[in-house]
Amino acid sequence: MSAPARTFDALDALESEAIHIFREVAGEFDRPVILFSGGKDSTLLVHLAVKAFAPAPIPFSLLHVDTGHNYSEVIDFRDQLVERLGLRLVVAHVQDWIDDGRLVERPDGTRNPLQTVPLLDSINANRFDAVFGGGRRDEERARAKERIISLRDAFGRWDPRKQRPELWNLYNGRHAAGEHVRVFPISNWTELDVWRYIQRENIELPSIYYSHQREVFRRDGMWLAEGPWGGPRDGEALELRTVRYRTVGDGSCTGAVESTATTLDEVIAEVTASRLTERGATRADDRMSEAAMEDRKREGYF
Repeated sequence: MSAPARTFDALDALESEAIHIFREVAGEFDRPVILFSGGKDSTLLVHLAVKAFAPAPIPFSLLHVDTGHNYSEVIDFRDQLVERLGLRLVVAHVQDWIDDGRLVERPDGTRNPLQTVPLLDSINANRFDAVFGGGRRDEERARAKERIISLRDAFGRWDPRKQRPELWNLYNGRHAAGEHVRVFPISNWTELDVWRYIQRENIELPSIYYSHQREVFRRDGMWLAEGPWGGPRDGEALELRTVRYRTVGDGSCTGAVESTATTLDEVIAEVTASRLTERGATRADDRMSEAAMEDRKREGYF
């Protein structure tokens, strides 16, 4: 007696939508690129792109805006994945823009807000006309305003009033010379969807997404790690804690959470019980103002 066929579930529907978006963009645009940091969402994008075009290779390059303040585990994972899949990786080092005077180091040491100029310069220099990102609508209020295909003007700026309707899975990618679009294939996914899909597909991630011991210090309600970005300051003592990261980024503003979750089942249980998104819980750059993310998106950030 044969085993019963697996039913089409919510994860299948999300996967199908994302694969459809990848294929639509590949057919409509000349030079798409995937923003890739080595984090769980961008790794998921690469996995979905592999499935969308298999057995052919992914027909896009990857672009990483490297702040220079990333965790070594994440950079190592990024390089290993690129080598394993035989992909072309374009890296825009924020330090290069600081060294030649196009950017100035911030007094607080964080470099996440400095990513916008290198991102836009790299898009223009490589003539990328569609830029895939791993943004999800559940992460932050400004991202909840995004369409799946988001038009950016010749200066890379986002205007929420010019968002186009997306009815019946029809995506409008029309743009004038000098403009480009940002594309969000996993807009409709939640953090829990991402983790459940990672478990189902057995997707490898950087080790810092799972519980481990690390020396951290407390600042603004978050556990931050010591690194080249500075800290701890006076009155901030390093402590050895059992932590994991829900999101990865610039070490100066990406906090860890105390956790004993070492397996995917345990991570999923932890995320299910959490009442905060990963950005709300662990990203200091989103706390700079009530509209921090929206202001940065208007300037050209993702």
